[in-house]
Amino acid sequence: MTRLTAFVAGAALFATVAAAETIAPQDVEYVDGAVETSLTGQPGDPEAGAVLMNKGAGNCIACHMISDQSQLQFHGEIGPPLDGVADRWSEAEIRGIVANAKVMFEGTMMPAFYKVDGFTRLGDAYTGKAHEGEVEPLLTGQQIEDVVSYLMTLKYE
Repeated sequence: MTRLTAFVAGAALFATVAAAETIAPQDVEYVDGAVETSLTGQPGDPEAGAVLMNKGAGNCIACHMISDQSQLQFHGEIGPPLDGVADRWSEAEIRGIVANAKVMFEGTMMPAFYKVDGFTRLGDAYTGKAHEGEVEPLLTGQQIEDVVSYLMTLKYE
């Protein structure tokens, strides 16, 4: 029983340390738009990233076409196709683009998915009222890592 208790305590400590390593949106370091360091220190899950690409807060296919997601309808044509994106950009560049594309591409329409400050007239969803309180990023640090992990699978064969 002592080994089990030690293991559980060690696992809890590791989880606490891992959670504490998440880089806050305002602390992300961009170098020419790229983010070299993982936002969480944890590997991304490409399957979870694929889900985020087509549903919920990510909804990347609203603007981008992705052949790998062809079973879904209504791919957008505003942004560039994401087929072969891992051949065009490094992992650090993709992380920077997903976190805040405006750092690399001034004037882009792409949302800053990992940004919490510097907004003008931020609204409260669809209420017509101003936002109150702290702003949460559209995607968490781990969700960014998941999306990056999925995008790194999109290579031309």
